[in-house]
Amino acid sequence: MNCKYNFKTEPYNHQKTALDIGGHKQSFGYFMEMGTGKSKVLIDNMGMLYQQGEINFALVIAPKGVYRNWVSKEIPEHMSDDIPVRVIRWVSGANKKQQAEMRAVGDHFDGLTIFVMNVEAFSTLKGKQAGEWMARALGSRGLIAIDEATTIKNHQAKRTKNLCKIAQGFKYKRLLTGSPITKSPLDIYAQADFLESGILGHDSFYSFQNRYAVLQKQKMGAKSFNQVVGYKNIEELTHKIDQFSYRVLKKDCLDLPDKLYTVRYVELTDEQAMMYENIRKYALQMFDDGMGNETAIVSAPAVITQLLRLQQVLSGHLKDDDGEFHTFPTKRMDALKEILNEHDGKAIIWSRFRHDIQMITDMLNKEFGEGCAAAYYGDTSDNERNEIVRNFQKSNALRYFVGNPATAGYGLTLTEANLVVYYANDFNLETRIQSEDRAHRIGQKNNVTYIDLISEGTIDE
Repeated sequence: MNCKYNFKTEPYNHQKTALDIGGHKQSFGYFMEMGTGKSKVLIDNMGMLYQQGEINFALVIAPKGVYRNWVSKEIPEHMSDDIPVRVIRWVSGANKKQQAEMRAVGDHFDGLTIFVMNVEAFSTLKGKQAGEWMARALGSRGLIAIDEATTIKNHQAKRTKNLCKIAQGFKYKRLLTGSPITKSPLDIYAQADFLESGILGHDSFYSFQNRYAVLQKQKMGAKSFNQVVGYKNIEELTHKIDQFSYRVLKKDCLDLPDKLYTVRYVELTDEQAMMYENIRKYALQMFDDGMGNETAIVSAPAVITQLLRLQQVLSGHLKDDDGEFHTFPTKRMDALKEILNEHDGKAIIWSRFRHDIQMITDMLNKEFGEGCAAAYYGDTSDNERNEIVRNFQKSNALRYFVGNPATAGYGLTLTEANLVVYYANDFNLETRIQSEDRAHRIGQKNNVTYIDLISEGTIDE
């Protein structure tokens, strides 16, 4: 796109191609599989557009577990040293200092200002108003980008409607996702609408649906509705999408490193944070019946037990001293779901906890289709274990291998996966190394991405 641009980190060939094809276009989608470096492509694209005098502001939007990465890792690591840049992060419930930092976005700056927000904020009035102000005040020389763009695939969602409207005020628009279509070809409509209204040749979702979905009228009592029973004209739709996007799969990137490591940050709920502090400080957590009557105690008399309990809290469950399980909300499962929505292929999910493995397997089979996930841990029989490995390597139906690294981390060949997620690590380096090598071994034809789920300031780190 610009031969004079001084890259901070040298791009791979597919990243250069992405910039050459889409870097100059006002509306474009970098549909690049996880691990192929789409964040770097966007950062270089912003730097180039700034250098050419096209933009001086960028609004980068990502899920909660990702948007901090932009501030702490991606931008510092990849933005050219030739570009004067300031980065401001949106904080919900900000203190006075944080509020002052966010308001500084309106102050003059001789360089490129990048404002990073979490996509969930656009479901709130404050987030919507902030986005609208930036579109009005800064959008004429600005770029707006959504990382993990499938977070706006629901055309009826409040944040999708808000972001599509806000995007109209920006000169440049970008989508980043590994898999723009997760469950249905209709997923692409809202994402394309964010880039440009009517870019797919349809001004309404229902017109688009009639063109590409096979509908069947169904009755429920006195009401009737159209149910999608299939899809049509997919080749035509694919051609239209190709006009405003660049698709990259890891298997096509011959110059990528063999192993790619990243993290996904997961916020604790208020309940988790309280329990975590109780066990960290006092090695004790009490549960009551909601009326102040103590019903169960979780104690951690030894340090190793305390470490275990802290990890259980992060996963959303605790076993009390009588052996009973207590579960409570955690955002870790949502983070896993977001990751897999962005991944087009098979994956391994590791956790040291039996309860996690069971819950993850149930969630995946419910979310992505019955039979897509199988659990491999201490309770799995030998016959089942052999069948799971065989089906994972041979069958397209079994996409997710959910296992305990202490049980399944040795000796197995799971080279059909090119994504490995560590939901809850143990403290054993050997099991970590061995479990990584289930996918990265002879027979693996692709690069492998490893993602650790991390709650900041906790034992995860």
